Amino acid sequence: MGEGTPGLTAGLGKFIAETDSAGIPSEAYEHAKVALLDWVGVTVAGKDDPLVGKLIACAETLGGRQQATIIGHGMQKSVSQAALINGAASHALDYDDTLAAFLGHPSVTLFPSLLALAEWQQKSGEAFLAAYLIGLQAGATIAQCAGVEHYMAGWHGTSTIGHLASAAGCARLLGLNAQRSTWALGLAATQASGLKRVFGTMCKPFHAGRASQAGLLSALLAQQDFTSADDVLEGPQGFFQVLGGNGTEEAAARLGREWDVEGLSQKYHASCHATHSPMEAALSIVEKEGLCLEQIAAIRVRSSQLALDAAGKKEASTGLEGKFCIPYCVANALVTGQTGNQGFTDEKVRNPDVRAMMQRITVVLDPEMKALESQVEIEAHDGRLFNAFSDVLQEIPPLETKKTRVKNKYLDLCGPVMGPENAERLADQILGMEKLPSVRSFARSL
Repeated sequence: MGEGTPGLTAGLGKFIAETDSAGIPSEAYEHAKVALLDWVGVTVAGKDDPLVGKLIACAETLGGRQQATIIGHGMQKSVSQAALINGAASHALDYDDTLAAFLGHPSVTLFPSLLALAEWQQKSGEAFLAAYLIGLQAGATIAQCAGVEHYMAGWHGTSTIGHLASAAGCARLLGLNAQRSTWALGLAATQASGLKRVFGTMCKPFHAGRASQAGLLSALLAQQDFTSADDVLEGPQGFFQVLGGNGTEEAAARLGREWDVEGLSQKYHASCHATHSPMEAALSIVEKEGLCLEQIAAIRVRSSQLALDAAGKKEASTGLEGKFCIPYCVANALVTGQTGNQGFTDEKVRNPDVRAMMQRITVVLDPEMKALESQVEIEAHDGRLFNAFSDVLQEIPPLETKKTRVKNKYLDLCGPVMGPENAERLADQILGMEKLPSVRSFARSL
C-alpha cells in the first residue's frame, strides 16, 4: 500500500469533464449498447427477487419525489432510490457482466444511476452512452491502480470501485467541470466500502445498488460545490494507502487512448463468474471425449485464490448459495445442463443426482492459477484421465458474436416477462440508443 501518481485524481476529473464524446471510437459505443442490452435483461429477470421487494418497501417508508422508473414495477421513486433498487435488482441473480480491469461488475454500478439521472433530466441517448463509457474507464483506471491486492484484502471491487465509477459517469452526464468532477470522485471515495464476507447473502447485490446510488449522490453534491480532497486516491491516507493499491503513470497514460469496455465479459451462466471457468472446462471434456456421467469417478478442480475467495463455498443449501459453490455449479452443469436462472433455485440444489455428483468433485487451490483461470481433471472409472483449461475472462468473443449471444440471452430473460414482440422492439431501441433525443420515454417503457 502506498501513495500513487501525483495528480491522478485531478487528472481523472479532467478526463471526465473534457473528453470529447465524438472522439470516443464508434466500436466502444457498440460495446456499450451490448452491455446495456445485457443489463436490461438481467434487471428484468431480477426484478422479483425478494431483496428487491424489501428495498421497494423501504423506499415506500421513506417516501420522496417520483423522478425515475423502478424497472418492471410500474412505479417511480426518487432518482436516489431508483439507482439503489435497479442496481440491486440487476445484480440479484449474479448474471451480469464482469470486467477484469474493473475488479468486478461495472454495468450494475453505472447504468442504474445513469438511467435514473438521464430519465429525470431528459438527457440524450448519446450523452447517456458516453457517460457510461467515461465512468467505466475511470473505474477501470482506478481499479488497475488498486491492483488485485485490493480485492484479495477482502474488499468487493464492484462496490468500492463502483462508487467511483458511478460518480464519474454521473458527473459527466451532469456536465460538471474538472474541479467538480474531482470533488465527485472524492465524495465517492470517502463513502466506498463493501466486504466480500457477505457474498451469498442479499448484501452482495445491495453493494451494486449502493455504489450506484452513492456515486449519483456524490455528483449531485459536487454540482452544488460540496468540496472534497483533490488527491483522494493518491494522497496520504487516501484510497490507495488505506484500501490498497498504488497509482501508476501507465494507468493514467491510458486515459482516452484505450477503452476497456471492449474487454467486458458477459455471463452465460447465472452464477458467480468465478464458477464459470470450472464449468466450461468440465463441459468441454465431457463433450470432446463423449463421456457418460456414469463413467466419471472423480473430478478435480484447480482454481486460484481469488476464485476461491469469491466462490469457495463447499456446500449449498439454497439457490443463492449455489451461485458461489463451484462443486454445485459443475455438478449441476453436467447433470442438468441448466445453468441459467432455472438452475439456481432452492429445489434444484437439493436434486439427488446433482448432490451425488458433487460428492465426486474436489476443489483445490492452485497457486499457478490466476484470476478466474481453472484447470479441471476428470478421472474415469477405467483409470483414464482427461484435462481441460479455461479462462472465461480471456475467452471473449468478437463484437458481432457477442451481440448475438447477448441478444439471445436478453430475449430468453425478457420474452417471458414482456412478450417476444415487445422484447424485440425494446432491443431495437437499445441497439439504436444513440439516436434517442431523450432517454425518458425509453426508461418509462421499462
